[in-house]
Amino acid sequence: MQVNSEQTSVAADAPPAGPGTAGPPPVGPSTAAGAAVVVGLSAGDAEKAAALRKMKTVALALLVGMAVVFTLAYAFQKEYPWLEYVRAAAEGGMVGALADWFAVTALFKYPMGLKIPHTAIIPRRKDQIGASLSDFVETNFLSEQVVQEKLASIDIARKAGTWLSGPGGAERVAKEGAVLIRGAFTVLNDDDVQAVIEGMVRKHLLTPPWGPPVGRMAERIFADGHHHKLVDLLVDRTADWVDANHAAVNRLVSDRSPLWVPSFVDDLVGDKVYLELAKFVHAVQQDQDHQVRRAIDTYLAELAKDLQHDPVMIERAEGIKAQILGDPEVRELASRTWGTIKNALLGAVEDPDSELTQRFKSAVRDFGSRLVNDDELAGKVNAWIGDAAGYLVTTYRSDIAGVISDTVARWDAEETSQKIELQVGKDLQYIRINGTVVGALAGLVIFTVAHLLFG
Repeated sequence: MQVNSEQTSVAADAPPAGPGTAGPPPVGPSTAAGAAVVVGLSAGDAEKAAALRKMKTVALALLVGMAVVFTLAYAFQKEYPWLEYVRAAAEGGMVGALADWFAVTALFKYPMGLKIPHTAIIPRRKDQIGASLSDFVETNFLSEQVVQEKLASIDIARKAGTWLSGPGGAERVAKEGAVLIRGAFTVLNDDDVQAVIEGMVRKHLLTPPWGPPVGRMAERIFADGHHHKLVDLLVDRTADWVDANHAAVNRLVSDRSPLWVPSFVDDLVGDKVYLELAKFVHAVQQDQDHQVRRAIDTYLAELAKDLQHDPVMIERAEGIKAQILGDPEVRELASRTWGTIKNALLGAVEDPDSELTQRFKSAVRDFGSRLVNDDELAGKVNAWIGDAAGYLVTTYRSDIAGVISDTVARWDAEETSQKIELQVGKDLQYIRINGTVVGALAGLVIFTVAHLLFG
């Protein structure tokens, strides 16, 4: 990194020689000797650099002024004795200005190039400074108690609830959520997702035997009588069919009778069979305690038990499962499932007026209103945030604070000094100004006291 000598003369090896030469170290190369062009500064840093140059100029002007006053007062003090007081004040001002210039400069580099002990503190000890700053931040800021107390005072839950329930909050969340979903679908590989779905189907749907869980569920259904409506429906449909198909019953009877039986006999037998069949079906339909119904109940109850305990029935159920969901069917199911979910979500997030988007916005606004109005919910959310932040701080405080020491350690020593001077150099120039003023006053007081005491 090149540093223009004219720009850095104030904080370099010697006190500044005149106004206009002061300035912060550049953050870029110079184009020619004595005419540096500072590049790479942000707008804020450029303002700080200008303010630093101004304050250095003021401090330098005071030093030069004190030197001029001292010279004139010293030259004419014999003719005008009162100038001795002026000379003493100017002399003390110069001493104070030079001493504080030395103190300020010693922070950033060797004054006048002399490697005096305990100078160039920041370049020489930047790693120790970074480590100390890291320890300070870790101890005083990244403590669980400090973070939790700060979060509790903020009441994040209600602030978030006010924003979510207010105008634009839900829309912003929906918009950012849509971006997140689109980004996720862009990153995700369809084949990988389908493989995951297929694996989940096999693990949770195909690997466990179907018989016992189906049997337990059916047993509860049959025990509660929920199947009776289905039985009623089947009986009603059978009765309707019988009522509407007298001729079909007669035809079935005639088709199965011997050829030598006269047709009128077939008709008589067919009518008799139809009447008995209709009578039987209507009896089952009207009598809720009919023996057929009881037989159905008994059969279904036994079927439910067999599905749970009979190895043969369980094996049959497994065979049916294998026929329904073989490898091709599972892959097709996984592909259809992922495709449906993906298309539905992408379509919904692309359309701000879609039902899914509107429902999501409504849910966000409702949650925000609850955070504002429900003290218990807001307390739970604040407690959760505090616990989560406390856990993160307790677990990763050293890693977080370590960013400071690691970053400072990577900086070049000279660059570190320049960065810090740019940030605090303006305020440090007030030390030089104050030193000049205080030194002048001290010099005047000392000379006055000595003159009064010793004549």
